[in-house]
Amino acid sequence: MPCLYISTNVNLAGVDADPIFSEATKAVATIIGKPEHFVMVILKGSLAISFNGNKEPAAYAEIVSMGGINREVKRNLIASLGTILESKLSIPRTRFFLKVFDTTGGRNSSSKL
Repeated sequence: MPCLYISTNVNLAGVDADPIFSEATKAVATIIGKPEHFVMVILKGSLAISFNGNKEPAAYAEIVSMGGINREVKRNLIASLGTILESKLSIPRTRFFLKVFDTTGGRNSSSKL
């Protein structure tokens, strides 16, 4: 089950977050290759975030997934989620950082009997 946790310094009061949730869910499911009903998205706003020495709109996100992560997937996630945050919250893509974690990283997925 992929989980996307987005933290931003943007005040979300009065923001319709539904499109953010639906677009982020669809992007994560499509890019990682998991069903949408397994994707969890958490969005927290009004956090104290400084990026490049200032507090202009910025976001930090983490995504955790059991498999489905490689270099191309990471690039596509950064691009798609950055575009969503830029269009919905006016956060420039240059002020968005994504940490990607695959819980199966380093494990051999084949089992030996």
